[in-house]
Amino acid sequence: MAVIALSPTERRSAQHNAHLTRRRILIGRAAAAKTAPSDWLSRCLGDGGWRLATGAMSARTLPLLFLNLGGEMLYILDQRLRAQSIPGEKARKVMNDIITTMFNKKFMEELFKPQELYSKKALRTVYDRLAHASIMRLNQASMDKLYDLMTMAFKYQVLLCPRPKDILLVTFNHLDAIKDFICDAPGILNQVDETFRQLIEMYGCLSAGEFQLIRQTLLIFFQDMHIRVSIFLKDKVQNSNGRFVLPISGPVPWGTEVPGVIRMFNCNGDEVKRTEFTTGGNYVTPQREGSFELYGDRVLKLGTNMYSVSRPAETHTSGSSKTLASSAKVNAFLILSLVKLMTLAARCVSKVCRWSHMAEGFPLGSFTTPIRLYTLFPPSLNSWVTGSSIH
Repeated sequence: MAVIALSPTERRSAQHNAHLTRRRILIGRAAAAKTAPSDWLSRCLGDGGWRLATGAMSARTLPLLFLNLGGEMLYILDQRLRAQSIPGEKARKVMNDIITTMFNKKFMEELFKPQELYSKKALRTVYDRLAHASIMRLNQASMDKLYDLMTMAFKYQVLLCPRPKDILLVTFNHLDAIKDFICDAPGILNQVDETFRQLIEMYGCLSAGEFQLIRQTLLIFFQDMHIRVSIFLKDKVQNSNGRFVLPISGPVPWGTEVPGVIRMFNCNGDEVKRTEFTTGGNYVTPQREGSFELYGDRVLKLGTNMYSVSRPAETHTSGSSKTLASSAKVNAFLILSLVKLMTLAARCVSKVCRWSHMAEGFPLGSFTTPIRLYTLFPPSLNSWVTGSSIH
């Protein structure tokens, strides 16, 4: 048999052509299968892992983003209301009105539908409406700093989650704290509990790959935000460039082992060699997994209120529940309408303007003089948000 000798250039060209041919075959097979994962990939990663490998985005991320950012907003508002000695009745009305609007049933039904994330501008508009759903009014500077604190706090929590599934525990921590804000309003508590059940139903059965896809979608949303926050800088968990410091010690994710050992196996799956190495960190095994039920110990502290202080027991009663429900219903309707309009692209422009006009002239509370927190973040607090670096 004759052997044909190829020059180095011809050999490289042949190898390149063979590589292109194999690539075309693989692409063709994937297209024919409509990018369906193999059985092995399905077992290992689930559908979310396959879509993660193909660069897809999760359509289940929006509820987690909205609820966690909303929780951070309520933490900050509660702290500032107390710091400025707002009368208890008005402060409770502000919190109850915002929570009622945030957890409106129809709004939650729309939110939990599979959909892509809103743009940053659209989401900011939703929180502008939500923050003004009661008698409180914020100026533009205060709203800007409020939103910066919300986004950076949740970005920090997503980055430090031990495992992607723990984002759900972070959400539960926010909802647990929100329930503590509610005063004398069992109807609002029922709304929050119903959202709890929706979260458990939607996310309780997701695979590790699906949660990783959700985490990746959130990090992509936050990736250009590097806003410096004084409370993070003081705790040395954020650098001066706005990027967070990831810890190299502490508990490892639940279900994993403390690093420090390399195991090697043969083709039969038997361990044949073990090597130890120094990790450079002080890792420990977690004591237990956090509870994913309606009630229980979440274990994870991410998502709890970092502005909380002990407060004396309140003895005053809230305002009329009928007035509260009526006001919150109107506010929720305005926000829900705004969200729907945002998804209609070009057709929405005139409708958004109309809703904005209606909202400006609509009475949002029973008090004749609204709370005007034009100094929500006074200079004496070093502005909390010390600057931004958005690229």
